[in-house]
Amino acid sequence: MKKTKLLDASVPKFLLVGVGNTLLSMVLMFLLEGLGYWPSTAIAYVAGAVMSFFLNRQFTFHSEETMGRSAVKFALNVAVCYVLAYGIAQPLMFILPRPEFLAPVWWERLTKLVGMGLYTVLNYFGQRFFAFRKGK
Repeated sequence: MKKTKLLDASVPKFLLVGVGNTLLSMVLMFLLEGLGYWPSTAIAYVAGAVMSFFLNRQFTFHSEETMGRSAVKFALNVAVCYVLAYGIAQPLMFILPRPEFLAPVWWERLTKLVGMGLYTVLNYFGQRFFAFRKGK
């Protein structure tokens, strides 16, 4: 039985792709913040996810699965990670006291950044061990 390291050479590649898709997502999220927390983060993540799918499928994880199968698994992973990360970030930040000097809009932005961090960690493991898992 082959032992799999928790972190391997795919991490730097994943992070590089992540920088690009995070920049795209963040710009869209903040441009669309007038739509509210969930719509602005959802639209931004769909755009970033499309970019991430193609780059991570080929460049990071070298997936050999069919495009359709890997797309379905990737979409499921992204959806679960998104709901978990942003679903945890919002109540977590709600229980922390907002400093008086920080306007509510900046507190919401900080909450989104916490969600981004959680999403990145969850998404790496989901893509590596589920969406683009290597065969036996």
